[in-house]
Order: sequence, then structure tokens, then C-alpha cells
Amino acid sequence: MEVMMGAVVVVLLVLVAYGWQFFNWVWLRPKAMEKSLREQGLTGNRYRFFFGDLKEMVQMAKEAKLKPIKLTDSIVPRVIPFNYSSAKTYCCNIFFTWLGPRPIVHVTDPPTIRKILANYNQFQKLRGNPLTKLLARGLADVEGDQWVKHRKIINPAFHVEKLKHMLPAFHISCSEMIRKWEGITKGRFLPTKRNRRMMEIDQEVKSSIKKIINKRLTTKENGESSKEDLLGILLDSNDKEIKLQGYTTFGLSIDDVIEECKLFYFGGQETTTTLLVWTMILLGQHTNWQDRARDEVSKVFGDRKPDIDGLSHLKIINIILLEVLRLYSPVVALERIIHEETKIGDLILPSGSQLMLHLMMLHHDANIWGDDVNEFNPGRFAEGVSNATKVQASYFPFGGGPRICVAQAFAMLEAKLALVMILSRFSFKLSPSYSHAPHIILGLQPHFLILHKRTYPCPNSKFGLPMNIQLPFQQPHPRITDGLEKIQQPFHVSNGGIKECEQFSGLTDAYDGDDEKMLCRRHF
Repeated sequence: MEVMMGAVVVVLLVLVAYGWQFFNWVWLRPKAMEKSLREQGLTGNRYRFFFGDLKEMVQMAKEAKLKPIKLTDSIVPRVIPFNYSSAKTYCCNIFFTWLGPRPIVHVTDPPTIRKILANYNQFQKLRGNPLTKLLARGLADVEGDQWVKHRKIINPAFHVEKLKHMLPAFHISCSEMIRKWEGITKGRFLPTKRNRRMMEIDQEVKSSIKKIINKRLTTKENGESSKEDLLGILLDSNDKEIKLQGYTTFGLSIDDVIEECKLFYFGGQETTTTLLVWTMILLGQHTNWQDRARDEVSKVFGDRKPDIDGLSHLKIINIILLEVLRLYSPVVALERIIHEETKIGDLILPSGSQLMLHLMMLHHDANIWGDDVNEFNPGRFAEGVSNATKVQASYFPFGGGPRICVAQAFAMLEAKLALVMILSRFSFKLSPSYSHAPHIILGLQPHFLILHKRTYPCPNSKFGLPMNIQLPFQQPHPRITDGLEKIQQPFHVSNGGIKECEQFSGLTDAYDGDDEKMLCRRHF
């Protein structure tokens, strides 16, 4: 009997302990954090038990997606309706809302954002969705000393001198894309869920990459020189760091290299191809800028194959891409979290606070960019980024601080080359039936893409021939696993699974059994 009573007491104590922890998590701690924030002068929503503002977030997101918007409208209310509404309500650069029992401190003040991004040790990245981690981890997912090590080893792969050697590989991939466009006969539909089969193909992707890495390592052991692509440069940089430090544990493991390769592929193609999609949509609407860009390509290259020196002199194309990145930034906001009480300016944030740095709001702020903030006006960047705004350092298309995107030069070079090759062969115009509905799928993407067929000679084409350009396509969103040629989706979509190089590489129509050729065409 006494044993039974003892067991009951233990169970009750355990239940009380867990109950107290739960009550503290869903009520006492949130209310204490709310009191702390308000006492420092911050305004924000009142905390509501357990759910916070989740119900309003979901409802407003659903309502915002009910219908498209005009091309001249601000995209912010549609893409982040709840955050936009809250910012208008509180009319200040820092305010807070609630994601369940956790406060979200929203920041739209450029100097404060710069300070937060500069202090990467205290303001750490939020651990993301486990499904997203299947796509890529690597440099983007590590913190502290691990981040320093990864960044140091990876940096050499993105030096300008190294990128020069990758240009021929870029050109091959873009040429394949162009040839497919020239042979287009009809468009097709794609699946609507980007996470489809993600769990299923994760091990297959890792296995394919590991096979490539082992093949490269065997080649190096036999005394052959490394290839001048990202994987080759990464492996060389890793070896040099290990020799410099004197022990292997300082370098990246094979699993680390695999994750970096996945990050290069999935993260890199997502940024570049989405940038090209939005660029073609805007140039299809603003054909005067399309003509100016094509004229520049003709003057700089003539009949020459594009080279890195010529690409660096493309001023019109450069400011076009800068403006596209402003209007349709690949990253809408950056999230950070603090694990100890942290002071920023005059504000002391309690441990566990989550911060949201609103890059899109900055890029669409009329007080920063002027009354034409919602218009496509590449000319605003004619005198450089620093002179494009009323407020200095308010442009963050690739993030900022020490953790700024390591591959930004790579992405811009890739986008420039692809755009040069497209403009030299095609003219294009946005269909009147196009529905403008930007939304977030990892990055900012068009929800519906409906363009139309147009056949006519491309002005200033070095071929001087009529080019068929067929754009009958509608999709909920571009799929993340189609490689560089996801930009081809408005024109052509291949069928097939991973064995046909469509689910993973998106670069060829038939799988010839050579994993290294298939994967490295995306320039690991």
C-alpha cells in the first residue's frame, strides 16, 4: 500500500512539474517578456494565450492570396499581409507581434538591421524546418566557430579569379537552355508541391554527390590536377587548410562537403533562376529596357562569345538586375534569435526573443526610395547603390554583415550570362492574361505565370533569323529541383524523374549513367 501511495505521489509531482513548465511557457514567460518590452517603450500586440497572433496571420495570408494584384501595386501587402498591417498600425521602425508564446520583434530600421547582421554571434539564425534541411545545410546552417571554419574554406571558391574559369561551364548550361527554347513546340504543367519526394530522394542525392567526391579524391591521389569548378576548388581549399593547421579535424568532413554541394546546388539555383524569372517578367512588361539591354549586349560583344571582361562592363544589365533584386528580393526577411539577454541600441531584449529583419519592407519604403518606389526604374542605380537611396545602406538583396551571401558574385555572373544569351536570341513580351501574384516558396516567386506565343525576328539578333518564342504556361510556382533551367519553365518543361535528369539536374533529357557529368554541369 505504501509503495502504491509513493508511486502516486511521484506521478503527481511529475505532472505538477510538467504542468508548471507548460504554464510558464504559455503564460508566465510570455507575459513577463511582454512587460519588459513595453516598459522600454516598444509597442506591439497584446499576448493571447498559446496562439498569440497565429490565427490572424493565417487568415490574412489566405485572404491576400484570393486574387492577383496589379503590376503597379506594392507587393508587400500581398506577400506579408500580417506584418505589413502591423507595421502600418504601429508606425514605428521596431514593434512586436506573437508567434504562439514567442514574441517576434520586427525591425525595419536600416542602422539597427546593420548592427544585428554585424553581430552574428549573438544574433543567430533561427533553426529551420527539418524538411528544408534535407535540401541544404552547410554554411547557411552552422554557427560560431563552425561557421568561421566553413566560411574560410569555402571563400576561395568564389573569388573572381576562380569564377573566370567557371564561365565556360556556365556558357554550356545556358547554351543547352537556349537550344531547347529554340525547339519549343508546347508548354506543360508541373506538380504543385515543391516538397514532393524530398524525403525519398535525399539519400539518392547524397549518394550521387559522395560518388563524385570519391572519384575526385581518387583522381587527386593519382596526381591529376583538380577541375576548376566549385567542387574542385572546395576540395583544394579544404586540403590546404588541413595542411596549414596540421590536423584533419580542422577541415571539412565528407558529409560537410556533401552538405555544401547541396547548398551550392539548391540554394544557388533557386536564387539565380528566380531572379531570371522576375527579370523576364519585368523586361517583358518594360520592353524599352529590354531593347536598351539588347543594344548594350550587341555593342559590348558583337559576334563574340560572352567573356568575363565584357560581362563586367554591362552597365544597363547590371542596373536592371539590381532593380529586380530590389523589387523582388529572393529573401523577404531574415530571422534571428538570441539565447541570452542582449542589448541593441537603447533596447534590451530578453533571452529567447526572435527578430525579423524586414528587407522587403526596406526595399519598398517610399521614404527611402522615393515616390516611384513601386515602379520598375533601373535608372535609380545609375550612380551606384550608395547613391540610389535617401537613406544610406538600405539595400540588402543578399543579406549583410559577415554572413552576407558568399556566392553573390557567382549568382550575379551566372544571371548576367544567362540574360545576355537570352537577349541575343529572343525578344519577349508579357501576355495580357498574366496574373501578377507574388508569393513565398522558400524565396519570392510568381504564383501564376501565363505568357503567350510570339514569333518575330529578334531585333539586333546576331543570327538575324526569326525566333519562335512560345510562352503558354501556367503554374502555381516554379519547382525548386529543376536546376539552372528552371527559367525555361515558361517555355518548356521536361517530363520524367530523377533518372531522366529532370527532378534533380534539369539540364539534359536523357540520363547516360554518368553522375558526375549530370551533377557537375551545375558547377559544384
